Amino acid sequence: MSKQFDVLVIGGGPGGYVGAIRASQLGFNTACAESAAYADPKGEPRLGGTCLNVGCIPSKALLRSSELYEEANHSFAMHGISAKGVAIDVPTMVGRKNTIVTQLTGGIRGLFKKNKVTGLNGHASFAGKEGDLYKVKVGEEIVLAKHVIIATGSKPRHLDGIPVDNKVICDNVGALDFEAAPKRLGVIGAGVIGLEMGSVWRRLGTDVTVLEAAPDFMPFADQDIAKEALKLFTKQGLKITTGVKIGKVSVTKKGVTVEYEDKDGAKKLECDKLIVSVGRIPNTDGLNGDAVGLKLNERGQVEVNGHCQTNLPNVWAVGDVVRGPMLAHKASEEGVMVAELIAGQAGHCNFDTIPGVVYTHPEIAWVGKTEQQLKAEGIAYKPGKVPFMASGRALGNGDASGFVKVLACAKTDRILGVHIIGNSASELIAEAVVTMEFAGASEDLARICHAHPTLSEIVHEAALACDKRSLHF
Repeated sequence: MSKQFDVLVIGGGPGGYVGAIRASQLGFNTACAESAAYADPKGEPRLGGTCLNVGCIPSKALLRSSELYEEANHSFAMHGISAKGVAIDVPTMVGRKNTIVTQLTGGIRGLFKKNKVTGLNGHASFAGKEGDLYKVKVGEEIVLAKHVIIATGSKPRHLDGIPVDNKVICDNVGALDFEAAPKRLGVIGAGVIGLEMGSVWRRLGTDVTVLEAAPDFMPFADQDIAKEALKLFTKQGLKITTGVKIGKVSVTKKGVTVEYEDKDGAKKLECDKLIVSVGRIPNTDGLNGDAVGLKLNERGQVEVNGHCQTNLPNVWAVGDVVRGPMLAHKASEEGVMVAELIAGQAGHCNFDTIPGVVYTHPEIAWVGKTEQQLKAEGIAYKPGKVPFMASGRALGNGDASGFVKVLACAKTDRILGVHIIGNSASELIAEAVVTMEFAGASEDLARICHAHPTLSEIVHEAALACDKRSLHF
């Protein structure tokens, strides 16, 4: 007799495992199916999806290790600290990253046990219906479920004619597991992954060249932020070229040759390794949605409404496999929302207040609309922009690069967007998200007492600057 569940989640990434836990907390008999896309040494599927296994978590571990190495070599001296003969052991660095991944992915198993979520090992695909229940094949087993939440995530987008082997030509997976810092590294794509991975290996002494197809650098960010980032990254040593058309890519005994064109004509890039980071695509391979009539859109995403409902009754989809930014925290919020909607509660996910972060140095973080979006939409606004150079804490830390920019409605003073480039931007943006979630005004943020000396004072100053009453700049 087939196992039957109230809720079956397909995919154990940030959207899937969080949604499964919340569904179980709400009293549903819940299962979560995970394939062997990421497996432990025993061959058992690892939970956590791309984020925990080959994305957010391992990349941040490597970023921190490489940042410490660079600080020891270049920043200690200003503090009067002499450090000679500083060396990096890349296998140890990568091993530390792997330990963190193992700890966190194993921890999800513990969370499942604590919250009484049944873990199912095996690739899941639709197999039809039985009355009002959905039949889903998990491995070689058929299970039944009243509600199905699709949380199958995304996979790296590859380019035609550029075969990724994750040895010489790599996507995000191979970029995390270099055995040594290459002498020359090429990166196709100046998005979040390309900039972060390029930064890791640049800090360890690699000559990094980034080739971007878009005519402008970081078109997804506020252009004040993008201009400052380009200036700082170039100063650090990243070689960034935009408006590039990639041609033939050849693997040779010496490495990789990339033929491309930019505004100056045809060129060649010789490198030891190449990272291809040109975005991600929804992962619906083998889902067999046709068996139940599941609708996909022209981009291959599962079609959903604002509440993550598909065209099928009691079938939902969350995370990278649906519209919206491909972010782990967005997926988790959607997973919680769906579980609560299934329970008849008022599940909520405000897509206007989902923060974005690039974990380079300095960090870049934002929430809400950019200045160019406000101009294009004809929305009158008042900006407040203050540099970290005005912060005693930033100067004391030895890193006062970047700024905070607050954009408020000229009529209502409601905050429409906040953009930060600087140390700890990923943490500072939370204050802006909370303020915007409660429909706060720049004056609300300006009248909140901020501890001194802290980096958060610059957020406070930028809010004051919206009304031209900054106190320390």
